[in-house]
Amino acid sequence: MKHNSRNVLVTGGAGYVGSALVPKLLAAGHRVNVLDLFLYGAEVFDSIRPNAGLREIEGDIRDPAAVARALEGCDAVIHLACISNDPSFELNPALGKSINYDCFRPLVRAAKRAGVKRFIYASSSSVYGVKREARVGEDLPLEPLTDYSKYKAMCETVLAEEREPGLVTCTLRPATVCGSAPRQRLDVVVNILTNLAINQHRIKVFGGEQKRPNLHIDDMCDVYLRLLELPDEKIDGKIWNVGYENHTLMQLAEIVRAVVDRDLPIEVVPTDDHRSYQVSSEKIARDIGFRPSRTIEDAVRGLKAAFDAGKLPDSLENPRYFNIKMMQKVKLS
Repeated sequence: MKHNSRNVLVTGGAGYVGSALVPKLLAAGHRVNVLDLFLYGAEVFDSIRPNAGLREIEGDIRDPAAVARALEGCDAVIHLACISNDPSFELNPALGKSINYDCFRPLVRAAKRAGVKRFIYASSSSVYGVKREARVGEDLPLEPLTDYSKYKAMCETVLAEEREPGLVTCTLRPATVCGSAPRQRLDVVVNILTNLAINQHRIKVFGGEQKRPNLHIDDMCDVYLRLLELPDEKIDGKIWNVGYENHTLMQLAEIVRAVVDRDLPIEVVPTDDHRSYQVSSEKIARDIGFRPSRTIEDAVRGLKAAFDAGKLPDSLENPRYFNIKMMQKVKLS
C-alpha cells in the first residue's frame, strides 16, 4: 500500500457512483470496505473482486451491527448510501426518511467510535430549491422543495454538529451525475436522453428551457479521490458544490443528438414542471483547484460505447437501470 493510502468505507458502494468510484480507490492504493444491500447485483465488482484490498459487506445502513462490521479498520468514510432521487423517495417516504436521515447521526457516531478520522458526505445541489440568482453558490440559503432534498440538507446540519477535533468532515453538493458505470443508471437526464436516442431513435424533451447542472461520473469520482488526499486543514468543515456546466434540457438533447445521430428528431412536449437549477462550482475551484475535465459529450460517448458493446441489454425495461422500478420490484422496507 502507498504511504498515503487509507482504509475507506464506501456506503452504497455498489450503486451508480460507488461502482465507478470503488475501482478507482483500489487503483489509487486505498483499501475499500463496501456496505451495500446489492439490490442491483453483486456482479458490478466481478472485475475487481480478486483485489485483496476490497471487502464487501452485504447489509443495511440502518443495521448497527452491519455498520460496525463495515467500519472495522477504516479511517475514512465516503457516505453515498441513500434513496437517491425524488420519485424513489416519494414511493415510500417513511423508508426514505429512515435511510436518508434517521440513521445518519448513528452512522457518524459509529464512525467516530471506530476511529474514523475523515467523513465525506454526498449531499445534493437540490438542497437550494429554485433560485432566481444566475450563479447559485454555497452562501445562499437552503430552501429544499422535496423531502429528499430536505433530509439531505438536514444531514448537512447533523454532520456539522458532530464535527469535532479528530474528525475532519466535508460535504459535497453534486450536480446530477451522468455517464457510464458498472451499475448503470438510466433514470437521470443525460442518460435518459441517450437511451432514448439510441434505442427509440428519437429524443423527447419535456419543456426544454429548464436548466440542469450535470457532472461526468469520472469527475465525481476524482473529487472523492482528491478529498482523501488533501491535508485536513484544506477540507475540514467545508461545503462545496460540484458541477460542470448549466445546460438547458434542449441543449442537453442537442448534445446527445450530435453524438448519437445528427438526424434524430427532437420532440418537445409541454410540461408543468418548470423547475430550473443552476449552480456555481467556482468555490471548489478556488479552494482546492478542482475543475471538471470531462464534458457532457464525453458522457454520451461513454454511454454509446456501452450500448454498442452490448453491456446494457433491455435498457428500456429492465428494473436494474431504474431506481424506482427496482424499489417497486424488491419491496424494500
